Formats: sequence, C-alpha cells, structure tokens
Amino acid sequence: MATKTSAEAAAWLTQTVRDYVNLSPENNLQKDLPEKAFGDPLVGFSNGADPLWEDYKEHVGPFHLMPIDIFKDAFPAVSVPSTDLTVISWILPQTDATKTDNRKESQWPAERWARGRIFGELFNNKVRKHLVAELAAAGIEAVASTDSPLWSTKASETYGFASTWSERHAAFASGLGTFGLCDGLITPRGKAMRTGSVIANIKADPTQRPYTDHQEYCLFFTEGSCGQCIPRCPVNALSAEGHDKINCRAYLKPKTADYVKANFGFEGYGCGLCQTGVPCESKIPTADDL
Repeated sequence: MATKTSAEAAAWLTQTVRDYVNLSPENNLQKDLPEKAFGDPLVGFSNGADPLWEDYKEHVGPFHLMPIDIFKDAFPAVSVPSTDLTVISWILPQTDATKTDNRKESQWPAERWARGRIFGELFNNKVRKHLVAELAAAGIEAVASTDSPLWSTKASETYGFASTWSERHAAFASGLGTFGLCDGLITPRGKAMRTGSVIANIKADPTQRPYTDHQEYCLFFTEGSCGQCIPRCPVNALSAEGHDKINCRAYLKPKTADYVKANFGFEGYGCGLCQTGVPCESKIPTADDL
C-alpha cells in the first residue's frame, strides 16, 4: 500500500468498514428475515498509547489489556511502539425495524432483536475479519481484539463481570460514545447497537473525544432526570444505583435463551429492552426528549 498520511489512513479505514457493512449481503438477520441487521456504522480511532488504556487497568482491573499486549501476542516478531498502533472501533446501529419491534415489548426480546444479538454478532465478527484481511492485503499487521487468545472474562472488584478487553471501552476511547445508567454505550447512533474493534500497525488520526466524562451523554447522570431505562427492565436489574449484572445475566441465560428457542426456533438469547423505548435509543438525548 502506498504510504498514507494519518488522515488518509483514517479516511480509508472508515470507508472500508462502512462499505462492508452497507454493501455486504452477510449483513442480514438470516432465515425468514433476510433484511439487514445493522444500519450505517460509525467508525472511530484511538492511539495505542492513549493514557485511557492505563486508566482502564486502574478502574476496570489490572487484567485489562493494553493494545500493545494484544498486538505483541499476535505478532511477536514485529517490533513496534504503542504510539504506532491504532485501535479501530465501530458502532453497528440496530435498524429501525428492529428497534420498533423491541420497543413494543415489555418482557421478552422481539425476534428481530434476538436475531440481531446472535446473527448480528456473527456478522460483527465478519466485520472484524474483513478489516484484518484488508489490512493484511495492504501489508499491515492487524488483529481483532476479541479473537486474541488473551481475551477472557474476569471479575472486577468494582464492576463485577468484566473482561480483559472491552469493546465498549474501546469505543469510548475512540470518541464514539459514553456510558449510560444501564452500562450501555450512548452514541450518536444511540444505545441500540453493537460494537467491535481491531488493533493495527498503522497510524490514523485519533477521533476527537467530544466529551470529558464517561457518563456525559446520560441524562440521569448529567441532569438527574430520565431514568426511563429503569422500568424497561423486566427483572428489576436497573435502579438509581446502577446495573445489577448478576440479575441481568441470570435473565439472559437461561430465561431468554429458553424463550428464543421455544418461540423463534433457533439457539440464542437477548433482551435489549433497556436499549429501546428510551430517549437514547437512536441518538444522544437532550432534555427535550423527555
């Protein structure tokens, strides 16, 4: 690949992700719902030496990996400083049809939502692999963060269930959104989305973070208002104190898994009720949305 400036690299990577998501026939809900799983994505970038990666070790847990850790494990023979690495992150927004269906539900996930959780995440994995392959074809080493053998679930003393790499935290570092009361990431495309990332040996302009606080887009935290996600939870896993991950996970598996199998005929699970029917479903909310 001809040498690109960091601005040109960011533009090329953004277009590569957007083209694949918008044009690939793999972006679908499968079976009798062949429509798209996701709409037009957002793409952002953060530098491998961004101080936030060290902050995550402090706040999430010492087990949280740095981008250089994942890259070095994948390419032990490549000598590269953290400053030369870029974390490429993207947001895959749920479609209007999926959000509309799930918005109507109060106990169980809509079929479109459950398909988006299972088959949509399969497509998200294909986005990761496609981007890695495109970078490799250009002579650039890259690794999908969650494909690393270093990725695993962990217990955080502060946050309970956690992992060695968080796609939402990568998106936050890449200027794509901030966290809400239910722990979902509120982005310019809203909270009803999925997210992924790839770490690459390429310099791309980091996306400016238009926020200074990790909960800046959530009206509950910034204005003491909203809280509309709380009654959306069918198992009372949300409150003014935050997100009860244990209660939430117990509902997802086995309860929603059993429901999806019995009613929709495929192995899967999902909920997303707190991500739909709320002011931050499809946008960064304002007080006018209440």
